Amino acid sequence: MLAAGLVLVLALAAGQGQEQGAVRGVLREELLLQPLPVGDVAAVFQFRTRWDADLQRGAVSHYRLFPKALGQLVAAHGVRELHLALTQGFWRTQSWGQPPLGAPAGAELWAWFQDSVPDVDKAWKEVSNILSGIFCASLNFIDSTNTVIPTASFKPLGTTNGTDHRLLRYAVLPREVVCTENLTPWKKLLPCGSKAGLAVLLKAERLFHSSYHSQAVHIRPICRDASCLTVSWELRQTLTVVFDSFTSIQGKKDWSLFKMFSRTLTDACPLASESKVYVDISPKNKEKELLEVTPTPTSVHEAIVQGDKRTYAVYDLLSPLLFNASRSLNVQLKWKRPQDSSELSTPVLHAQRYVSGYGLQTGEISTLIHNTHPYRAFPVLLLETVPWYLRLYVHTLTIITKGKENKPSYIHYEPAQDRQRPHLLEMLIQLPANSATKISIQFERALLKWTEYPPDPNHGFYVSSSVLSALVPSVIAMKDVDVEESPLFASLFPSSDGSSYFVRLYTEPLLVNLPTPDFSMPYNVICLTCTVVAVCYGSFYNLLTRTFHVEEPGRGGLAKRLANVIRRIRGVPPL
Repeated sequence: MLAAGLVLVLALAAGQGQEQGAVRGVLREELLLQPLPVGDVAAVFQFRTRWDADLQRGAVSHYRLFPKALGQLVAAHGVRELHLALTQGFWRTQSWGQPPLGAPAGAELWAWFQDSVPDVDKAWKEVSNILSGIFCASLNFIDSTNTVIPTASFKPLGTTNGTDHRLLRYAVLPREVVCTENLTPWKKLLPCGSKAGLAVLLKAERLFHSSYHSQAVHIRPICRDASCLTVSWELRQTLTVVFDSFTSIQGKKDWSLFKMFSRTLTDACPLASESKVYVDISPKNKEKELLEVTPTPTSVHEAIVQGDKRTYAVYDLLSPLLFNASRSLNVQLKWKRPQDSSELSTPVLHAQRYVSGYGLQTGEISTLIHNTHPYRAFPVLLLETVPWYLRLYVHTLTIITKGKENKPSYIHYEPAQDRQRPHLLEMLIQLPANSATKISIQFERALLKWTEYPPDPNHGFYVSSSVLSALVPSVIAMKDVDVEESPLFASLFPSSDGSSYFVRLYTEPLLVNLPTPDFSMPYNVICLTCTVVAVCYGSFYNLLTRTFHVEEPGRGGLAKRLANVIRRIRGVPPL
């Protein structure tokens, strides 16, 4: 009886442990192939892992789909949201249209912390150091000199009870170079790695032979159901790459999966509950002719994305009828007729940024924001982060629209402190219809200490991109999307109402020259000084320390005596 009771207790304990450890997780993978207006092709990978667990309590010990390294990071440091992007290149909004997922050049990291975190700055530093080790990036260089606390530009993307901006940290490293050592740990976080599913296309040789490459990680809490009584954690791993036009036959720009990635799809990830490929076949000409895709898609999906009506050919990798006898899927797209460059549409919102002036003392930073909507005006929120060694003259700030002064309805400015924090400038500007707004501010270059210059000081110093956030008016009425039912590329920034959609754009990073000393002069001085010291002081020291002896002519030296001994032995007269 005692043994049977013990077995029953152990069985119940094991059942409870399995029930607690078997946390439900769902994986969805998706690939969006979108022909761009100029003929290039954008490929957007999204891997979404939803985990029905409470990471904040730290009681989770079983990890199945959610990466353990990121789960422990969120639980240990009180992270409420985490967004990391590593980007190589610049998204050309005027030529390619609105980006599916915008990101600045270099490394971008911003995070929201729980209100229970006692020291947010310390937690921010620890999080950046841990992520630096996980992704083999230089995020450990994030410190107070490049970290800001925005007040209005960044809001939590998941469920939240408050938006206290003191719990937010934002930093950009515009000089960060993205390469294969960053891609490899990113792929290892996927449940199937790069061995199955859509991840088999992630061949580093092809991904980095492109015009634009951006990989990101987004962690946020989401509602588990409609009542939102319980919270799940969502991990989105996104990768956006833009390929140049591969072939141009009679003006047609055709492409296929094999031409872009040198690989084809063979199967879906066994752990994924949904694995789909979306191909944008929306009409690109006045005749409204759809693009031709082969093989025949599983279904056709219509959606309104970024204010435009789009038609997508959908390939469901979980469908048993999709793959042919060779177990290979090579999606191909062909244009029905040559594309006319005059038919390229201009995005409603786009911007440029540049530095003007001459000399190495003063200069001016200018930002041009365009609203091409024919009859709708809308506000845009501009975030400027300028390093401390560019000393801004705030009284020179001017905003000109159609030749008239445009006063911002909201402005927040935090001045920089030398070697401690950068400048932070946030403005809410109203953009009239069909207008171009110019924001300019003058600055003075500071003279750094000689130990603060990088190894290549004549290359210049980078200034991070400006961030534009706006609700752009939509020509077509938009419907509220269901996150679980809609494609992943349309659910990260859901529309709050049917008349507008959210857009976040990044301008070009700036490269500014600072007064740089001639670092070759110390080398020349050191060489010349050492030569003079070696010649003059060496000769003088040799004369002072050398001992001089006078030999007597009558007595021979040791050599002479030895020579006489040898001559005597040989029977030769001595010297």
